[in-house]
Amino acid sequence: MSNEQIPSPQSLDSFGANIFPAERGSAASRALAAAIAVISWFAFVAQTDITLNRLLSRGGGILDGLDRLTMYLTNLTILMAALCFTSLALSLKTPLSRFFRQPSVVSAVVAYLAFVGIAYNLLLRQLWAPTGFRALVNESLHTVTPLLAMVYWIFFVPVFQHSIRKSLLWLAYPLGYLFLTLWRGALSGFYPYPFIDVNKLGYPRVILNASLLFAGFLALMILFVAVNRSGKPAFLRK
Repeated sequence: MSNEQIPSPQSLDSFGANIFPAERGSAASRALAAAIAVISWFAFVAQTDITLNRLLSRGGGILDGLDRLTMYLTNLTILMAALCFTSLALSLKTPLSRFFRQPSVVSAVVAYLAFVGIAYNLLLRQLWAPTGFRALVNESLHTVTPLLAMVYWIFFVPVFQHSIRKSLLWLAYPLGYLFLTLWRGALSGFYPYPFIDVNKLGYPRVILNASLLFAGFLALMILFVAVNRSGKPAFLRK
């Protein structure tokens, strides 16, 4: 191919703008954000109902159910996604909404969702096979929402200036969750995931498993940052 035949970055941008004209704040981006928000709220509310009913049937109380609900990274992350994409869909003027609409924050939320989806499908899917309504909720939590969030991030989240400080802030959520879960597990004896079950594995193995998972999230975060720094493909630049 000659130099005359190679399209310039500007022409690629123009070509891409015609195919994917939507930008953050457009009708298409709001529609997708709204869809993700609805699915996230559905999954979170349904999972809350399932968890509370299960604990109540075993003689526990509402507080016990809420305690169990918040021990799962999936539930906390889907709630975060619901708040984030509701903010993107509605563009509210509240401080919380403005916080969640920041490109770096949206990117972090999408990275957490991607991690939850990958971890579940690689490590946990084979452990149980829900059916009916439970299967719908399960797929909404671990597959549908992460995939749609990735689509939103690729097409509608503009490139942003990243820094070491922002990278460290991204790590606060998974690290904070791990430490709090191990602390709560030590008090209650309950650990939400088999790979961090200190009762069965002991602390050395749990620390090893947690380190491997953290390394996986770190690699995922680096990938997000690298794609962002590359400007994304030319036809997706905002």
